[in-house]
Amino acid sequence: MGLISIFDSNREIDIVSVARNEKELVAQYAALQADVVMLDFTSKGFSAATVNRIVSKNANAAIVAITPPQRGKVIVDAVRAGISSYVKKDCSKEEIAQSVVETARGHKFFCNQVLETVRRESIDLESVELADVSCDAVFISERELEIIALIAEGYTNTQIAETLFISSHTVGTHRKNIMAKLGVNNTAGIVMYAVQQGLASPNTFLFTS
Repeated sequence: MGLISIFDSNREIDIVSVARNEKELVAQYAALQADVVMLDFTSKGFSAATVNRIVSKNANAAIVAITPPQRGKVIVDAVRAGISSYVKKDCSKEEIAQSVVETARGHKFFCNQVLETVRRESIDLESVELADVSCDAVFISERELEIIALIAEGYTNTQIAETLFISSHTVGTHRKNIMAKLGVNNTAGIVMYAVQQGLASPNTFLFTS
């Protein structure tokens, strides 16, 4: 099923334009300022520089990369260039549609296969220092492990508080302590730790910016 068919069947997504090459895409984005751009920067007529050109039009541009399998460095370089979310072309149609919807909401969406590639090659994803994430280096309490697992499942602080019957403030304190112990600066780092330690294995990962 093609992307247009996937999006046409989703009530939350409206296709405003389709570009055949970088020149068309940059011009259309400048004119329309679409909520989300989905781009295969590896396909003919596009390149990694396409991301930079879109971001130059709007520093807050929401861009979802959708490509065939790539090496971890290519993925990380794309994120650093301005990609908001990343899925693979062989992801399910539900995942692909969800990546657009969640990115429009201000979230970062990465399919599990993309993160697994980054993890396997031990490359840091933005500020996530994978080499420093080790359970041997720090002591993580049982409560912190519970919170890490829930974070990896996409729970918000409020939802975690309700699940564990503690206050949101306490959850926030635990989250800060967890990040300090793991040496990471964001939710992505916590999720990567959860994956490495087998605490969670969801199909997709949703990070709040």
